[in-house]
Amino acid sequence: MKPFYYIGFFVLLFACTQEGLAQDQSGRSVRRQRPSEANAPTVSNLTERARIKNEEASRMPGHIVWERIIYRTVDLTKNENNAALYYPVQPQGDRQNLFTLIFKLLSDGKITAYNYLEGGEVFEESQKVDFEEGFLKKYQLLYTKEGNRFVVDERDIPGSEVTQYMIKEGYSFDQATGTFKTGVIAICPVLVREDFYYGGSTREALFWLKYDDIRPYLSREMIMTSNYNNALTYTIDDYFHKNMYTGDIIKTVNMMGRSLAQEVGTDPEAQKRAQDSIESQLNAFDRNLWIYKVVKDTATVTQTEEGKTKKVKETKSATRGNKGQQTKSSAKQKTEKSSPTRSVRRNR
Repeated sequence: MKPFYYIGFFVLLFACTQEGLAQDQSGRSVRRQRPSEANAPTVSNLTERARIKNEEASRMPGHIVWERIIYRTVDLTKNENNAALYYPVQPQGDRQNLFTLIFKLLSDGKITAYNYLEGGEVFEESQKVDFEEGFLKKYQLLYTKEGNRFVVDERDIPGSEVTQYMIKEGYSFDQATGTFKTGVIAICPVLVREDFYYGGSTREALFWLKYDDIRPYLSREMIMTSNYNNALTYTIDDYFHKNMYTGDIIKTVNMMGRSLAQEVGTDPEAQKRAQDSIESQLNAFDRNLWIYKVVKDTATVTQTEEGKTKKVKETKSATRGNKGQQTKSSAKQKTEKSSPTRSVRRNR
């Protein structure tokens, strides 16, 4: 009976391992990682210092006298600068693209997504996205639940299909500090799927994310930004802060709440002229802010010239005060200069 007993034991052990179960030191059953997940990049928790630093960076200046909100669409596949947010499509070592990072943050419950609305984004409790019902089940992604976390294999994350982003930018002038600031307020991933039956593709905006919520994690995620320098020298936060991406303006915040297409029509040339006009307005406002520097420099030059003039006048007055000494010195100079002439006359 003993040989059959050992055979049954090994069969049972093999069945447990095939089911993907293992035991940790405390005896609890845990999920066995797939080979692709063994060295997968993870998202660490925020430290207290990082949280406080992010709150300080997110604090809105209190002396904003001018502000303009712009919406852009950024295509990751048509521009080399934008490709930094798309590649690698699948995680490689410690590198992952932007949407893969966002997906993991949502899976771990570290950030909050808000519904995409046609009229505009609303960052309120009532508009929060249920990640399980509103995304995982909606797009039929395989997942397992571990406590409050959702575990999805990295090969099932649709990072390759998110090829566009909508970005909400803010341009403002702070009168207290005299600074012109630009920054990202929110981002929205756009899922683009090819239609293999009818051709073309479908485009669907997924959800809005407040940039202040994801900034601490983006500031620790390194990306490659150049084909000629493969060193990971920038973080995703640096990438957005330095405006290294390019995109087309699709809307500006206005009183009527109309998009650019609603204002100028669907003609590509008319839209391009409107986009160039908005860009020119922003650049002109930035340039015109610093005119007072020229005035200040002119005033400084005027003061300097007045100082020189004053010094010249003081020199002249001092010369007048020493008129006797000046007369004697000039007489000596005349005598020295005229002596050869007089000697010539005497020789005659």
